[in-house]
Amino acid sequence: MAKYPSISLFLPAWNEEDYVERAVSRALEALPQLTDDFEIIVVNDASTDRTQEIAEGMAKRIPQLRVINHPVNLKLGGAMRTGLAASTKDIVVYSDIDLPWDLRELGRSLHLMDYLEADMICAFRFDRTSEGPKRIVYSFVYNMLIRALFDIQIKDVNFSFKVMHRRVLESMELKSQGSFIDAELVVKAIRKGFRVFQMGVDYFPRTRGVSTLASPSVIVKMVKELVKLYPETRTPAPPSQPVRLPPSVQPLRTANSRSARG
Repeated sequence: MAKYPSISLFLPAWNEEDYVERAVSRALEALPQLTDDFEIIVVNDASTDRTQEIAEGMAKRIPQLRVINHPVNLKLGGAMRTGLAASTKDIVVYSDIDLPWDLRELGRSLHLMDYLEADMICAFRFDRTSEGPKRIVYSFVYNMLIRALFDIQIKDVNFSFKVMHRRVLESMELKSQGSFIDAELVVKAIRKGFRVFQMGVDYFPRTRGVSTLASPSVIVKMVKELVKLYPETRTPAPPSQPVRLPPSVQPLRTANSRSARG
């Protein structure tokens, strides 16, 4: 069986007690088929339900699982930046914790990365009719806007199926606090010259809990961030704080750490 490079899978979670055990279990089925070196990272974004309790309980018996807890809710942008920065493996995979795509599709995406010599694979949904007309319209307008403003051809920029090589994260800085972070990540990768390709997958809407990503407040914040970050996203500057530091670079020591060393 072919084995791929090491893989980090991170899952942002806010009040996802109904999904966290299922997601980790599915990941433990899929990832060993692809690599002998993997990690699963659950970013608990200050959940008020049992998400942290369940995730930490699983981490005690699953050595490949790490749980990172935010003391305050940092929204999707903050959770994604945490997950991307905490990744330690060669290939980094992002998915919503309700698993809107079959994790077995990861094998196909890794094959495409090899075959196309790609730096990033972005998936798009074949059929979204189960989401309802309002979310379909919102998504259509937003994707059309992103394509027009940034001159890219990504079909489904906010879909939570992104596979990327660590070098992408080591070369960019992300500033979005909310749902604009997906577009910021993809646009900056393309603008920096990385090879980004797309693949279609079946889409599975959540059957438990309620998604807030299409709420009016989230959409308003996303548009505000788009306006604010447009110039820097379209023409990204060299990063002062990369999403993930290269292995050869050590983080700066703080004043406390220097004094502790005498």
